[in-house]
Amino acid sequence: MKNDIKILQMSPLFTGVNEQDMEEMISCLDGQMKTYGKNERILTEAETLKKVGVILKGCVQVENEDVFGNRNIQEMLEPGELFGAAYACAGIKNSPVSITSISESKVLFLEAGRILSVCPTACPFHQKMVENMVYILARKNVMLSEKIGHISKRSTREKLLSYLSSQSKKAGSRHFFIPFNRQKLADYLCVERSAMSAELSKLRGEGLLDYKKFEFWLYGQD
Repeated sequence: MKNDIKILQMSPLFTGVNEQDMEEMISCLDGQMKTYGKNERILTEAETLKKVGVILKGCVQVENEDVFGNRNIQEMLEPGELFGAAYACAGIKNSPVSITSISESKVLFLEAGRILSVCPTACPFHQKMVENMVYILARKNVMLSEKIGHISKRSTREKLLSYLSSQSKKAGSRHFFIPFNRQKLADYLCVERSAMSAELSKLRGEGLLDYKKFEFWLYGQD
């Protein structure tokens, strides 16, 4: 439990909460921990969603799929990050996304309703949690807007350059790593993998970038 507390302290949901209050808070929010194997489904699309998940270990992927089997990866999440917050807090009963454990993972589930409402014992940390949740939801909205900016580009080339440019800016360097393999990057950008791979080769041939697996270098003009 001690290691879990350290991870929770890194989570934006628990910012400003004292370590000695953590266990009381988890109990107050009806916290339940579950472990998952690699590629195990945590939440299935259309499944009832009442809890917020905080990742304690591993990596999970949030995605949805249309009736034709086309997959859209929304985000990849690591320890300390949350999933299901926006949907659970909005009262959306059936999840519009699926969540999969990409590696062996451990998740703490918290009752969304208890996060947003003051409990009978008037726990002093509740107001801080509400503030933290507002911040988290705002950040999620920014990330969604960023993705819309990428996929709204007309061509695969423009989508790639938009995404890679944003990753470079986040890293503060033209040498950076991305969290996706080629298939997952194609799913994230809503493009065909073969077309994307061909465009990457063209961009490399034009001297605009280079890459090796998850590692990229951009060589545009300064």
